[in-house]
Amino acid sequence: MTADSSTDRTPSVLFVCVHNAGRSQMAAGFLTALAGDRVEVRSAGSAPADAVNPAAVAAMAEVGIDISAQNPKILTVDAVQASDVVITMGCGDTCPVFPGKSYRDWVLEDPAGQGVEAVRPIRDEIKVKVEALIAEIVPDDARV
Repeated sequence: MTADSSTDRTPSVLFVCVHNAGRSQMAAGFLTALAGDRVEVRSAGSAPADAVNPAAVAAMAEVGIDISAQNPKILTVDAVQASDVVITMGCGDTCPVFPGKSYRDWVLEDPAGQGVEAVRPIRDEIKVKVEALIAEIVPDDARV
């Protein structure tokens, strides 16, 4: 994939949060499930956890999306450079900024240390944001 911004290629999105264990993993799961191969999806964290939050895994399983096989990944400059849209979720200034990238900050409660009951509303808010993102970045003729 080239770094050009032509509309005939698949847009790429990078979700970034601190631990890459909750919010960014849920967002990546939703985008993958809802957009399929119409969007390239990445996620990373500025200080990755050892594993994905079990409450996030359980909350996503409730809506039919399995993120249990995902592993938190460290945020790299390459991941940012390879993405068209970078969505941060509470990682502050740790995300490198490059010209030509679209940056958004989604203010979401951190699910770390919370049970599935507390994670459900966060999950649902992420789904709404992901649906709006798809409507914005996926060309009409590529939508199902």
